[in-house]
Amino acid sequence: MVLQLFKKSQMWRKPDLKNRYEVVIIGGGVHGLSTAYHLGKLGLTDVAVIDKSYLGGGGSARSTAIIRANYLTPEGIPFFRESHKMYENLSQELDFNLLFNQMGRLDLGHTDSAVYWLNVRAGFNQLLGVNSRVIGPNEISELVPVLDLRKGKTMPVLAALYHPPAGVVRHDAVVYGYARAADRMGIELHPFTEVTGIIKSNGRVTGVQTNSGQISAGTVVSATAGWSSTISTMVDLDLPITTYPLQAFVTEPLKPFLDKTISSANLHAYAYQTDRGEVVIGGPVDPYPTYSQRATMNMLEDLSVFILKLLPILKPAKILRQWAGLCDMTPDYAPILGKVEGLDGFILNCGWGTWGFKAAPIAGKTVAELVATGQTPKLIQPFGLDRFENGRLVNERAAATAAAIH
Repeated sequence: MVLQLFKKSQMWRKPDLKNRYEVVIIGGGVHGLSTAYHLGKLGLTDVAVIDKSYLGGGGSARSTAIIRANYLTPEGIPFFRESHKMYENLSQELDFNLLFNQMGRLDLGHTDSAVYWLNVRAGFNQLLGVNSRVIGPNEISELVPVLDLRKGKTMPVLAALYHPPAGVVRHDAVVYGYARAADRMGIELHPFTEVTGIIKSNGRVTGVQTNSGQISAGTVVSATAGWSSTISTMVDLDLPITTYPLQAFVTEPLKPFLDKTISSANLHAYAYQTDRGEVVIGGPVDPYPTYSQRATMNMLEDLSVFILKLLPILKPAKILRQWAGLCDMTPDYAPILGKVEGLDGFILNCGWGTWGFKAAPIAGKTVAELVATGQTPKLIQPFGLDRFENGRLVNERAAATAAAIH
Protein backbone atom coordinates (compact mmCIF):
# COMPACT_ATOMS: atom_id res chain seq x y z
CA MET A 1 0.00 0.00 0.00
CA VAL A 2 2.80 2.44 0.92
CA LEU A 3 4.62 1.58 -2.33
CA GLN A 4 1.46 2.23 -4.36
CA LEU A 5 0.98 5.63 -2.71
CA PHE A 6 4.65 6.47 -3.37
CA LYS A 7 4.31 5.60 -7.05
CA LYS A 8 1.18 7.77 -7.34
CA SER A 9 3.00 10.72 -5.76
CA GLN A 10 5.98 10.55 -8.10
CA MET A 11 6.34 13.58 -10.37
CA TRP A 12 7.55 11.53 -13.34
CA ARG A 13 8.30 7.96 -14.34
CA LYS A 14 11.64 6.16 -14.25
CA PRO A 15 11.73 4.34 -17.61
CA ASP A 16 14.52 2.15 -18.88
CA LEU A 17 16.84 3.89 -21.31
CA LYS A 18 16.27 2.76 -24.90
CA ASN A 19 19.01 2.48 -27.51
CA ARG A 20 17.32 4.87 -29.93
CA TYR A 21 15.15 7.99 -29.86
CA GLU A 22 14.00 10.41 -32.50
CA VAL A 23 15.39 13.29 -30.40
CA VAL A 24 17.94 13.28 -27.58
CA ILE A 25 18.24 16.44 -25.50
CA ILE A 26 21.44 16.84 -23.51
CA GLY A 27 20.67 18.89 -20.41
CA GLY A 28 17.78 18.47 -17.98
CA GLY A 29 17.45 22.09 -16.90
CA VAL A 30 14.72 24.56 -17.84
CA HIS A 31 15.91 24.87 -21.45
CA GLY A 32 16.15 21.15 -22.10
CA LEU A 33 12.84 20.46 -20.38
CA SER A 34 11.08 23.36 -22.10
CA THR A 35 12.30 22.06 -25.46
CA ALA A 36 11.05 18.56 -24.63
CA TYR A 37 7.67 19.88 -23.53
CA HIS A 38 7.20 21.88 -26.72
CA LEU A 39 8.28 18.92 -28.85
CA GLY A 40 5.52 16.98 -27.13
CA LYS A 41 3.02 19.71 -27.96
CA LEU A 42 4.06 19.34 -31.60
CA GLY A 43 3.42 15.60 -31.46
CA LEU A 44 7.05 14.46 -31.11
CA THR A 45 7.21 12.27 -28.02
CA ASP A 46 9.98 9.80 -28.92
CA VAL A 47 12.30 12.06 -26.96
CA ALA A 48 14.82 11.48 -24.19
CA VAL A 49 16.12 14.21 -21.89
CA ILE A 50 19.41 13.16 -20.30
CA ASP A 51 21.43 14.90 -17.62
CA LYS A 52 24.54 13.91 -15.69
CA SER A 53 22.94 15.14 -12.44
CA TYR A 54 19.40 15.46 -11.14
CA LEU A 55 16.87 17.39 -13.23
CA GLY A 56 17.38 21.12 -12.82
CA GLY A 57 20.60 20.56 -10.89
CA GLY A 58 22.83 22.78 -13.00
CA GLY A 59 22.28 26.44 -13.81
CA SER A 60 18.54 26.14 -13.13
CA ALA A 61 19.17 25.34 -9.46
CA ARG A 62 21.68 28.19 -9.12
CA SER A 63 19.63 30.95 -10.73
CA THR A 64 18.07 33.96 -9.06
CA ALA A 65 15.17 33.50 -11.54
CA ILE A 66 14.37 37.14 -12.34
CA ILE A 67 11.96 37.42 -15.27
CA ARG A 68 12.04 40.56 -17.43
CA ALA A 69 11.91 41.77 -21.03
CA ASN A 70 13.52 45.24 -20.89
CA TYR A 71 16.44 44.50 -23.17
CA LEU A 72 18.20 46.78 -25.64
CA THR A 73 18.41 45.40 -29.16
CA PRO A 74 15.68 44.98 -31.79
CA GLU A 75 16.65 41.29 -31.89
CA GLY A 76 16.63 40.68 -28.15
CA ILE A 77 13.56 42.65 -27.08
CA PRO A 78 10.97 40.68 -29.14
CA PHE A 79 12.53 37.41 -28.05
CA PHE A 80 12.41 38.16 -24.33
CA ARG A 81 9.02 39.88 -24.70
CA GLU A 82 7.51 36.64 -25.98
CA SER A 83 9.19 34.62 -23.24
CA HIS A 84 7.84 37.00 -20.61
CA LYS A 85 4.32 36.66 -22.02
CA MET A 86 4.63 32.88 -21.83
CA TYR A 87 5.69 33.07 -18.19
CA GLU A 88 2.56 35.06 -17.37
CA ASN A 89 0.40 32.08 -18.36
CA LEU A 90 2.78 29.22 -17.65
CA SER A 91 1.31 28.19 -14.28
CA GLN A 92 -2.06 27.66 -15.91
CA GLU A 93 -0.57 25.92 -18.93
CA LEU A 94 1.47 23.46 -16.87
CA ASP A 95 -1.21 23.17 -14.16
CA PHE A 96 1.49 23.82 -11.58
CA ASN A 97 1.92 26.85 -9.34
CA LEU A 98 5.22 28.48 -10.34
CA LEU A 99 4.87 31.30 -7.77
CA PHE A 100 5.44 33.95 -10.43
CA ASN A 101 5.39 37.29 -8.63
CA GLN A 102 5.28 40.28 -11.00
CA MET A 103 6.68 42.78 -8.52
CA GLY A 104 8.28 45.16 -11.05
CA ARG A 105 11.89 46.16 -11.56
CA LEU A 106 14.08 49.25 -11.35
CA ASP A 107 17.37 49.48 -13.27
CA LEU A 108 19.15 52.39 -11.60
CA GLY A 109 21.23 55.05 -13.36
CA HIS A 110 23.92 56.93 -11.43
CA THR A 111 25.71 58.86 -14.20
CA ASP A 112 24.70 60.91 -17.22
CA SER A 113 25.95 58.13 -19.48
CA ALA A 114 23.94 55.49 -17.61
CA VAL A 115 20.77 57.60 -17.78
CA TYR A 116 21.30 58.13 -21.51
CA TRP A 117 21.32 54.37 -22.09
CA LEU A 118 18.30 53.87 -19.85
CA ASN A 119 16.44 56.32 -22.10
CA VAL A 120 17.62 54.45 -25.19
CA ARG A 121 16.40 51.16 -23.73
CA ALA A 122 13.06 52.70 -22.76
CA GLY A 123 12.57 54.02 -26.28
CA PHE A 124 13.30 50.66 -27.90
CA ASN A 125 11.14 48.85 -25.32
CA GLN A 126 8.13 51.08 -25.98
CA LEU A 127 8.51 50.81 -29.76
CA LEU A 128 8.58 47.01 -29.51
CA GLY A 129 5.71 46.57 -27.06
CA VAL A 130 7.51 46.24 -23.73
CA ASN A 131 6.20 48.22 -20.77
CA SER A 132 9.12 50.26 -19.42
CA ARG A 133 9.84 53.94 -18.86
CA VAL A 134 12.43 56.19 -17.24
CA ILE A 135 11.47 57.71 -13.90
CA GLY A 136 13.14 60.25 -11.61
CA PRO A 137 14.29 60.16 -7.98
CA ASN A 138 10.94 61.22 -6.51
CA GLU A 139 9.03 58.35 -8.09
CA ILE A 140 11.88 55.95 -7.32
CA SER A 141 11.65 56.93 -3.66
CA GLU A 142 7.88 56.36 -3.67
CA LEU A 143 8.31 52.88 -5.14
CA VAL A 144 11.25 51.86 -2.93
CA PRO A 145 11.29 54.06 0.19
CA VAL A 146 14.22 52.17 1.77
CA LEU A 147 16.51 52.83 -1.20
CA ASP A 148 19.42 55.19 -0.52
CA LEU A 149 19.30 57.71 -3.36
CA ARG A 150 22.85 58.69 -2.41
CA LYS A 151 22.31 62.43 -2.49
CA GLY A 152 25.58 64.17 -1.76
CA LYS A 153 27.48 60.87 -2.15
CA THR A 154 29.34 59.24 -5.00
CA MET A 155 27.06 57.60 -7.54
CA PRO A 156 23.77 59.33 -6.67
CA VAL A 157 20.62 57.76 -8.12
CA LEU A 158 19.66 60.08 -10.99
CA ALA A 159 16.97 57.98 -12.69
CA ALA A 160 15.75 54.44 -13.22
CA LEU A 161 14.28 52.30 -15.97
CA TYR A 162 10.98 51.13 -14.46
CA HIS A 163 9.66 47.82 -15.85
CA PRO A 164 6.36 47.11 -14.02
CA PRO A 165 5.62 43.58 -15.36
CA ALA A 166 9.01 42.16 -14.38
CA GLY A 167 9.07 39.64 -11.59
CA VAL A 168 10.58 36.55 -10.03
CA VAL A 169 9.62 32.88 -10.19
CA ARG A 170 10.43 29.72 -8.24
CA HIS A 171 13.22 28.05 -10.20
CA ASP A 172 12.51 24.52 -8.95
CA ALA A 173 8.79 24.89 -9.64
CA VAL A 174 9.49 25.72 -13.30
CA VAL A 175 11.74 22.66 -13.59
CA TYR A 176 9.18 20.37 -11.94
CA GLY A 177 6.30 21.82 -13.95
CA TYR A 178 8.00 21.28 -17.30
CA ALA A 179 9.31 17.85 -16.30
CA ARG A 180 5.93 16.59 -15.13
CA ALA A 181 4.17 17.91 -18.22
CA ALA A 182 6.74 16.36 -20.58
CA ASP A 183 6.55 13.03 -18.76
CA ARG A 184 2.75 12.98 -19.06
CA MET A 185 3.16 13.32 -22.83
CA GLY A 186 5.29 10.16 -22.89
CA ILE A 187 8.68 11.88 -23.12
CA GLU A 188 11.39 10.11 -21.14
CA LEU A 189 13.50 11.84 -18.48
CA HIS A 190 16.84 10.27 -17.59
CA PRO A 191 18.77 12.04 -14.82
CA PHE A 192 22.20 10.76 -13.75
CA THR A 193 22.97 9.81 -17.35
CA GLU A 194 26.19 11.47 -18.42
CA VAL A 195 27.17 12.07 -22.04
CA THR A 196 30.74 10.90 -22.58
CA GLY A 197 30.85 11.32 -26.35
CA ILE A 198 28.84 12.30 -29.42
CA ILE A 199 28.68 9.98 -32.40
CA LYS A 200 29.20 11.41 -35.89
CA SER A 201 29.01 9.85 -39.33
CA ASN A 202 29.56 11.60 -42.69
CA GLY A 203 29.06 15.11 -41.31
CA ARG A 204 26.01 14.22 -39.27
CA VAL A 205 25.44 13.62 -35.57
CA THR A 206 23.78 10.22 -35.17
CA GLY A 207 23.73 9.70 -31.43
CA VAL A 208 25.45 9.99 -28.07
CA GLN A 209 27.62 7.78 -25.91
CA THR A 210 26.64 7.78 -22.24
CA ASN A 211 27.70 6.11 -19.02
CA SER A 212 24.64 3.89 -19.52
CA GLY A 213 25.44 2.92 -23.10
CA GLN A 214 25.14 4.20 -26.65
CA ILE A 215 21.98 5.93 -27.87
CA SER A 216 21.15 6.54 -31.52
CA ALA A 217 19.20 9.68 -32.39
CA GLY A 218 17.78 11.48 -35.38
CA THR A 219 18.55 14.84 -33.74
CA VAL A 220 20.69 15.81 -30.75
CA VAL A 221 20.00 19.10 -28.94
CA SER A 222 22.68 20.52 -26.65
CA ALA A 223 21.14 22.57 -23.82
CA THR A 224 23.91 22.41 -21.24
CA ALA A 225 24.48 26.11 -20.35
CA GLY A 226 27.90 26.58 -18.76
CA TRP A 227 29.08 23.18 -20.02
CA SER A 228 28.14 23.88 -23.66
CA SER A 229 31.74 24.47 -24.77
CA THR A 230 32.82 21.12 -23.31
CA ILE A 231 29.98 19.29 -25.04
CA SER A 232 30.78 21.01 -28.34
CA THR A 233 34.36 19.72 -28.26
CA MET A 234 32.89 16.24 -28.62
CA VAL A 235 31.92 17.20 -32.18
CA ASP A 236 35.15 19.20 -32.78
CA LEU A 237 33.24 22.47 -32.56
CA ASP A 238 34.93 25.47 -30.97
CA LEU A 239 32.19 27.70 -29.60
CA PRO A 240 32.85 31.41 -28.91
CA ILE A 241 31.85 30.89 -25.28
CA THR A 242 33.72 31.60 -22.07
CA THR A 243 32.35 30.20 -18.83
CA TYR A 244 32.32 32.40 -15.74
CA PRO A 245 30.93 31.71 -12.26
CA LEU A 246 28.12 33.94 -11.04
CA GLN A 247 27.66 34.19 -7.29
CA ALA A 248 24.72 35.23 -5.15
CA PHE A 249 23.56 34.97 -1.57
CA VAL A 250 20.46 35.41 0.59
CA THR A 251 19.89 36.96 3.98
CA GLU A 252 17.90 35.55 6.85
CA PRO A 253 14.12 36.11 6.53
CA LEU A 254 13.15 39.71 7.28
CA LYS A 255 9.86 41.54 7.54
CA PRO A 256 8.68 42.72 4.11
CA PHE A 257 10.34 45.99 3.09
CA LEU A 258 11.27 45.56 -0.60
CA ASP A 259 8.57 44.78 -3.18
CA LYS A 260 10.58 45.53 -6.34
CA THR A 261 13.71 44.06 -7.85
CA ILE A 262 16.43 46.69 -8.01
CA SER A 263 19.61 46.60 -10.08
CA SER A 264 22.57 48.92 -10.48
CA ALA A 265 25.16 48.45 -13.21
CA ASN A 266 27.31 51.23 -11.75
CA LEU A 267 27.35 49.74 -8.26
CA HIS A 268 27.44 46.11 -9.47
CA ALA A 269 24.49 44.82 -7.44
CA TYR A 270 20.90 43.65 -7.68
CA ALA A 271 18.42 42.52 -5.03
CA TYR A 272 14.86 41.50 -4.33
CA GLN A 273 12.94 40.09 -1.38
CA THR A 274 11.29 36.68 -1.61
CA ASP A 275 7.88 35.69 -0.32
CA ARG A 276 9.65 34.05 2.62
CA GLY A 277 11.35 37.32 3.55
CA GLU A 278 14.86 36.46 2.41
CA VAL A 279 16.68 39.11 0.40
CA VAL A 280 18.38 37.68 -2.69
CA ILE A 281 21.54 39.59 -3.60
CA GLY A 282 23.75 39.20 -6.65
CA GLY A 283 26.11 41.13 -8.85
CA PRO A 284 28.68 40.66 -11.59
CA VAL A 285 30.15 37.39 -12.76
CA ASP A 286 33.56 36.54 -11.37
CA PRO A 287 36.39 38.42 -13.13
CA TYR A 288 38.05 35.22 -14.31
CA PRO A 289 36.75 32.19 -16.27
CA THR A 290 36.52 28.85 -14.50
CA TYR A 291 34.18 25.89 -14.15
CA SER A 292 34.30 26.07 -10.36
CA GLN A 293 30.93 26.35 -8.64
CA ARG A 294 32.39 27.11 -5.22
CA ALA A 295 31.30 30.39 -3.67
CA THR A 296 34.09 32.63 -2.40
CA MET A 297 34.52 34.95 0.57
CA ASN A 298 35.96 37.65 -1.71
CA MET A 299 32.78 37.87 -3.76
CA LEU A 300 30.59 37.68 -0.67
CA GLU A 301 32.43 40.70 0.72
CA ASP A 302 32.17 42.58 -2.59
CA LEU A 303 28.45 41.92 -2.97
CA SER A 304 27.82 42.95 0.62
CA VAL A 305 29.65 46.24 0.09
CA PHE A 306 27.84 46.85 -3.21
CA ILE A 307 24.32 46.26 -1.89
CA LEU A 308 24.81 48.22 1.35
CA LYS A 309 25.43 51.33 -0.75
CA LEU A 310 21.85 51.00 -1.98
CA LEU A 311 20.13 49.30 0.96
CA PRO A 312 21.90 50.32 4.17
CA ILE A 313 18.90 48.94 6.07
CA LEU A 314 20.47 45.49 5.50
CA LYS A 315 23.55 46.23 7.61
CA PRO A 316 22.43 44.18 10.66
CA ALA A 317 21.01 41.30 8.59
CA LYS A 318 22.62 37.87 8.85
CA ILE A 319 23.66 35.96 5.73
CA LEU A 320 21.83 32.66 5.37
CA ARG A 321 23.55 30.97 2.42
CA GLN A 322 25.70 31.64 -0.65
CA TRP A 323 26.07 29.82 -3.95
CA ALA A 324 27.65 29.99 -7.41
CA GLY A 325 26.52 28.89 -10.85
CA LEU A 326 28.07 28.87 -14.31
CA CYS A 327 27.38 31.39 -17.08
CA ASP A 328 28.15 30.64 -20.72
CA MET A 329 29.11 34.10 -21.99
CA THR A 330 29.36 34.98 -25.69
CA PRO A 331 31.29 38.01 -27.03
CA ASP A 332 28.07 39.91 -27.76
CA TYR A 333 26.16 38.83 -24.64
CA ALA A 334 23.47 37.14 -26.74
CA PRO A 335 22.56 33.44 -27.03
CA ILE A 336 23.45 30.91 -29.69
CA LEU A 337 20.40 29.11 -31.05
CA GLY A 338 20.01 26.89 -34.07
CA LYS A 339 21.79 24.58 -36.47
CA VAL A 340 25.52 24.19 -36.99
CA GLU A 341 26.66 24.54 -40.58
CA GLY A 342 28.26 21.33 -41.83
CA LEU A 343 26.98 19.28 -38.89
CA ASP A 344 23.48 17.98 -39.52
CA GLY A 345 21.40 16.66 -36.69
CA PHE A 346 23.00 18.86 -34.01
CA ILE A 347 21.13 21.84 -32.52
CA LEU A 348 22.55 24.42 -30.12
CA ASN A 349 20.71 26.12 -27.29
CA CYS A 350 23.43 27.94 -25.32
CA GLY A 351 25.31 31.20 -24.72
CA TRP A 352 22.77 32.46 -22.21
CA GLY A 353 25.17 34.18 -19.87
CA THR A 354 23.22 35.54 -16.91
CA TRP A 355 19.67 35.48 -18.32
CA GLY A 356 18.99 31.93 -19.45
CA PHE A 357 16.17 31.25 -17.01
CA LYS A 358 13.96 34.07 -18.26
CA ALA A 359 14.39 32.86 -21.85
CA ALA A 360 13.47 29.19 -21.31
CA PRO A 361 9.82 29.22 -22.48
CA ILE A 362 10.39 30.87 -25.85
CA ALA A 363 13.77 29.21 -26.43
CA GLY A 364 12.22 25.80 -25.87
CA LYS A 365 9.31 26.60 -28.16
CA THR A 366 11.42 27.90 -31.04
CA VAL A 367 14.07 25.16 -30.80
CA ALA A 368 11.29 22.57 -30.80
CA GLU A 369 9.83 24.15 -33.93
CA LEU A 370 13.26 24.01 -35.56
CA VAL A 371 13.65 20.31 -34.71
CA ALA A 372 10.14 19.47 -35.92
CA THR A 373 10.20 21.43 -39.19
CA GLY A 374 13.87 21.82 -40.06
CA GLN A 375 13.26 25.55 -40.50
CA THR A 376 14.71 28.19 -38.15
CA PRO A 377 11.93 30.35 -36.69
CA LYS A 378 12.27 34.03 -37.54
CA LEU A 379 12.49 35.00 -33.87
CA ILE A 380 15.81 33.17 -33.38
CA GLN A 381 17.41 33.70 -36.79
CA PRO A 382 19.61 36.56 -35.47
CA PHE A 383 21.12 34.25 -32.82
CA GLY A 384 22.70 31.69 -35.15
CA LEU A 385 26.30 30.60 -34.64
CA ASP A 386 27.22 31.93 -38.08
CA ARG A 387 26.84 35.57 -36.90
CA PHE A 388 30.34 35.42 -35.43
CA GLU A 389 31.73 34.71 -38.92
CA ASN A 390 29.62 37.18 -40.88
CA GLY A 391 29.94 40.03 -38.35
CA ARG A 392 26.24 40.40 -37.49
CA LEU A 393 26.71 40.49 -33.73
CA VAL A 394 23.76 41.44 -31.54
CA ASN A 395 25.44 43.27 -28.60
CA GLU A 396 23.17 42.90 -25.57
CA ARG A 397 25.88 43.91 -23.09
CA ALA A 398 24.12 47.13 -22.12
CA ALA A 399 21.13 45.11 -20.90
CA ALA A 400 23.26 42.83 -18.71
CA THR A 401 23.29 45.56 -16.02
CA ALA A 402 24.77 44.40 -12.74
CA ALA A 403 25.79 40.98 -13.99
CA ALA A 404 28.20 42.15 -16.69
CA ILE A 405 31.91 41.53 -16.28
CA HIS A 406 33.46 44.40 -14.36
